[in-house]
Amino acid sequence: MNWLSNFIRPRIRAVFKKKDSSQDAWLQCPKCNENIFRKDYVEAQRVCPHCDHHGRIGSQERFDALFDNATYTESELPRAPDDPLKFRDKKKYTDRLKEARAKTQKVDAMAVAQGPIGGIETVVAVQDFAFMGGSMGLAIGAAIVVAAKQAIAENAPMVLFSAAGGARMQEGILSLMQMPKTTVAIDMLRDAGLPYIVVLTDPTTGGVTASYAMLGDINMAEPNALIGFAGPRVIENTIGEKLPEGFQRAEYLRDHGMVDMVVHRRALKETLARTLRLLLNRRATDQSEETRESEDNLTASEQSAAS
Repeated sequence: MNWLSNFIRPRIRAVFKKKDSSQDAWLQCPKCNENIFRKDYVEAQRVCPHCDHHGRIGSQERFDALFDNATYTESELPRAPDDPLKFRDKKKYTDRLKEARAKTQKVDAMAVAQGPIGGIETVVAVQDFAFMGGSMGLAIGAAIVVAAKQAIAENAPMVLFSAAGGARMQEGILSLMQMPKTTVAIDMLRDAGLPYIVVLTDPTTGGVTASYAMLGDINMAEPNALIGFAGPRVIENTIGEKLPEGFQRAEYLRDHGMVDMVVHRRALKETLARTLRLLLNRRATDQSEETRESEDNLTASEQSAAS
């Protein structure tokens, strides 16, 4: 028996394993720097219990929180060409895609699913910032077209959650072409008389803001989300002036008429369900008394935005 190999080494590994596990159980809020128990943070949909900061959330968690009883069917999306322009900067584009896919376990930055929200069958598209900053490329354009066509085929409304740094530079002009392509997809929904609601999350910028992210019949936003075309620092350097406090944040845009409402993540499902019922002139057949009372008490601001 080797005393070092069989006794000492396993004990050392066990100590470090426990230490690593303990560290993984906690995380630090990026806004207030308070420590948060990771399990509680995930259960709170990644909202800080200390400062109410809304952390970024992936498509799977979003779907689970949004659909009734976390019941939904994820749509199969077409596979876009991996590197249509043979782009390379410090790394090959194909290598960046491999890294992003390994990190997120997703093929690209957008997922689409269908299921009930407050009893209303809805098609939902979610952009995931964790995949290359949620950047808009061929895959996202194709995903939005699939979501719009699916909504039309099912006679269902469509809800889109945006989160992006803009167009994907590795796809060049092909990325920018997704702006008119997705605009046409949204026009198809309008022609079919179906609601299209956008929930702008942090951050939503660049060509995404200049296309499908601002075309909703209702534009909601999560608290303090950064929303704009160019970033505040770029604008300040360009115009040579100091920008107002909170410029390009969700609350500022709501106050200046660019966003209809700012909704806390915990209230998002209920707000979407009520808004969809208003837009569709429909009441869910399986509503509880509590839900009916909540709908009857719909705030004046939400009624105004939905009309």
